[in-house]
Amino acid sequence: MKKFLSLIVLFALLIVSCDGERGPQGPPGEDGLDGLDGLGYTYERTIDFDYFSDVNYYSQLIDIPAEVDTFEPESDAVLVYRLELLDAEGGGTIDSWSLIPQNFFLNEGTIQYVYNHTVSDVEIIIDGDFDLSGLSSQFTDNQTFRIVVLPSATFNANADVDFSNFNEVKNRFNLSFD
Repeated sequence: MKKFLSLIVLFALLIVSCDGERGPQGPPGEDGLDGLDGLGYTYERTIDFDYFSDVNYYSQLIDIPAEVDTFEPESDAVLVYRLELLDAEGGGTIDSWSLIPQNFFLNEGTIQYVYNHTVSDVEIIIDGDFDLSGLSSQFTDNQTFRIVVLPSATFNANADVDFSNFNEVKNRFNLSFD
């Protein structure tokens, strides 16, 4: 009986491993639409915030450039990083990029940089739990942000990336700057 089963298994393996004629080639894919071929886009803007007393927060709109052309802009991921200059050993400064939201705990209370976006712009807001009308200009003037637009296909396929680390995002998605 064992010889008979061994013969059947051997016969099955021979049939499965046989090659037939090659089938027709499928249609070619569309270059770049898999979200992994440099569709991510990064740009930097330096802004001064405007204060809105009726809602007690600072805000500024930043347009997403027209050349940011992705397959499904309604579902793209948008990441915003804020620049903070750190003192370097031996003098000078080092660029430090922090993913927002970002909190600051001041004597008066807490402020937070947050953002929201549409397909055409990003609104960056400074919100707080106290009267912000007298907020120091070190938080409101000459603030530099990097905005990264990642197509949803790219974002979903690479969920293992630490998005809070700008350099890791830049390297993973081969981003260049505007």
